[in-house]
Amino acid sequence: MENNIVRHVLICRTKASATQAQFNAFISAFRDLTTKIDGIVGFEYGANNSPENLDRGMTHVILLTFANAQARDAYLPHPEHRKFAKWFTELGIVEELLVIDYTPQES
Repeated sequence: MENNIVRHVLICRTKASATQAQFNAFISAFRDLTTKIDGIVGFEYGANNSPENLDRGMTHVILLTFANAQARDAYLPHPEHRKFAKWFTELGIVEELLVIDYTPQES
C-alpha cells in the first residue's frame, strides 16, 4: 500500500525574550488550525532534548501531518493559515525557522 501522507516539519529557535505564555498561545493557535483546515490529520510539538549537541541552537519542533500533498498544498494559501502566519510573525517570538516537508518512505 502506497503512503501518501506528508509531514510538515517546522524547526525553530525561540528568542530569549519569548515568554512561556507567548509560546503557549502560539502552540494553541497552531493546534487550532487542525480544526479549521481540512486534511490535517496530526499535530505534535516538543522541545529539543537531544544530548548530541547538533541542534544548531534550535529549540522546538512542530510536526503537522497531512493526508496527502494536495491537503498540504491547500493548507499553504488557506485563509486561516495566512491569518495565523501574520499573527505569528507579529508575535515575534521566533528567531529562526526551518521548514521541511517529506513523505515517509519505508525501506
